[in-house]
Amino acid sequence: MNTRRRNILSGYSWLMLVFLYLPIAILVLYSFNDSRINAVWTGFTWKWYVSLFENRQVMQALANSVSIGVISSVLATVLGTAASLAIKHYTLKWRNIVNGLIYLPIVIPEIMMGLALLVLFSQIHMELGKATLIMAHVTFSMPYVMVIISGRLADMGKELEEAAQDLGATPWETLRHVTLPLIMPGIVAGFLMSFTLSLDDFIISFFVAGPNSTTLPLYIYGLVKRGVSPEVNALSTLLIVSTVLLVIIAELFRRKDSKTITY
Repeated sequence: MNTRRRNILSGYSWLMLVFLYLPIAILVLYSFNDSRINAVWTGFTWKWYVSLFENRQVMQALANSVSIGVISSVLATVLGTAASLAIKHYTLKWRNIVNGLIYLPIVIPEIMMGLALLVLFSQIHMELGKATLIMAHVTFSMPYVMVIISGRLADMGKELEEAAQDLGATPWETLRHVTLPLIMPGIVAGFLMSFTLSLDDFIISFFVAGPNSTTLPLYIYGLVKRGVSPEVNALSTLLIVSTVLLVIIAELFRRKDSKTITY
């Protein structure tokens, strides 16, 4: 019975994996299709990727995504690191409530968050564009940075910092020479995760983007409305590959971070 149950569970797991990844595999496959019709395979070609890099609109959307992602990730990482350190080292009267409010953007539906930010920017009469996109991306990615860094700080404990202070180090010297080097892999992982979230985001960006701040996900959405073509498949494939690589790198840094705990 146990063997039969294991076989059933194994088969179910493989079925779920196929269900999740088969559409992505088909999308990647047809990005190399020589025909513009996705229903028919006519041969292998790289021309859709070549045409993408010759398309000025695609390059502009890519530049917007990268610049917005880098700026918002840097800000989210700095703010998230500072907030995590503050929560760890300072006694807060309503610590649990503060933690819940900080992590709330992770569980709030993105469409609600996008609409709320749109209303906010409208109320303060702020023109939609790159600035509003950066602010929105910082808002929803900073909690993810805090989750990563707070976990590292919790694992690190207080022994090393207390030892440094006992040896005469000031709080700033302790932060600079002990705390930050120990949590640096976590900071890098948080930055990469934040950049990945920014690069992939569509729903919130759809609400707060201006006419001259189209990102890659928004550009893909505009192409899909005119019909799915191999160019859309090629662009989506590049976006998927970039996201997977960034997530893998972030996970490697996170694991490296977890192995550096030495006392």
